[in-house]
Amino acid sequence: MSAHRQNINRNIDWALLSMFALLALLGWLNLVAASTGPDSEISWTLGTMYGRQLIWLGLSTAVGLLILRIEGEFFLRTTWINYALTLALLAAVLVVGRKVGGARSWFGFGGFGIQPSEFAKFGTAVALSWWLARQQGLHDMKSMVGALMIIGLPAGLILLQPDAGTVLVFVGFVFALYREGMNGFVLVAGFSALVMVVFTVITGATTVQYPWLGPWSGILRFWLIASVVFTAGVLVGRNLVRPRNRPRITRNLILSAIAALAFSAVLHTTMATVLRSHQRERIHVLFGIEVDNPDADYNIRNARIAIGSGGFSGRGWCEGPMTGFGFVPEHETDFIYCKWSEEWGFLGSSLLVLLFAAIVIRIFFIAERQRSNFTRVYAYSFGGILFMHMLINIGMVLGLAPVIGIPLPMMSYGGSSVLAFSIMLAVLLRLDAERFSVLR
Repeated sequence: MSAHRQNINRNIDWALLSMFALLALLGWLNLVAASTGPDSEISWTLGTMYGRQLIWLGLSTAVGLLILRIEGEFFLRTTWINYALTLALLAAVLVVGRKVGGARSWFGFGGFGIQPSEFAKFGTAVALSWWLARQQGLHDMKSMVGALMIIGLPAGLILLQPDAGTVLVFVGFVFALYREGMNGFVLVAGFSALVMVVFTVITGATTVQYPWLGPWSGILRFWLIASVVFTAGVLVGRNLVRPRNRPRITRNLILSAIAALAFSAVLHTTMATVLRSHQRERIHVLFGIEVDNPDADYNIRNARIAIGSGGFSGRGWCEGPMTGFGFVPEHETDFIYCKWSEEWGFLGSSLLVLLFAAIVIRIFFIAERQRSNFTRVYAYSFGGILFMHMLINIGMVLGLAPVIGIPLPMMSYGGSSVLAFSIMLAVLLRLDAERFSVLR
């Protein structure tokens, strides 16, 4: 073995690799339980769901080992090839892709399927890393617009499938943007937009006072109240600053108020005319709004029952009745956290969240020890994506986020997700192993 290979092996972050391997093992064992009812025997064959997942885990391991043998410079030189391939696949799946669950997101190959949006996260991450490394961070309009375009193009194509859940995961890139100099005002604007979303959804579903206005009853009242509040804010705000700054402050407040009301109007129109009825019902259930369909909250209701039935220490491996007898739909994929919580209880579910948190923190720690801007941005992008998957999936199961198709990394069934996350991990490990070398 050459001295260079020995250095690479020694510099690999074995702590991160070990935690990720542990997560993959726990995920596979949990999938075995999810595919086997309390009264069923485990069939150790590759034809089962967990057998196919084992094949994907083996393939991911082989691809990861191959990536660890590739020079880090390769990923820099092929950045735009990866990104162009990402966009091409996302465009192609809209035309020839297989429709699953109402979204045209898959390429079908016999009994297997590939979801290009899972791999789009890697292509976007390396492209964003190359751009921000070349621009030396976010310091002007050019760098910011370029970064948003790199993220926005694949996100827009994914939204056309439509797969809003994966688009939400792209919010994880904000970790990299903020680390590279994004103005904190953007975060304030994002929080303000979230507040507007909440009030728009709640008031937009209210038609009690003026039923003749239909779905516009509550939202018109909200816009009226918001306009009064914004006007009062302008009058008060301009009197709290120096006279010479008042015109600029007044202008900014008025523009912000107009932008907020326009955002609310677009959101309400989208809710009323674009979203399907079951999608609106899921959002309304999230905010505690009554809907006509009594089964609209079926998934969330049974998911909570399953989690609660686990108690403190759980019912034991393969012994969860709620998930084992199919009372929780999609408990092998989107609701896999229910299976884990039912069988391992509060103790096990807390330890799983801590494992995810430890992985994300370790990735950010790796990011901060880099001398390469490219590797630092890539690590923050990977950590942000992983964090958003965990946040949205577990939040969805607990009823804190809308029910959308987001897998729990290395836990949910799905070869595309396992392979994509394994590739992102292997690339980070290889780049980090070369941290003592000079990378652009």
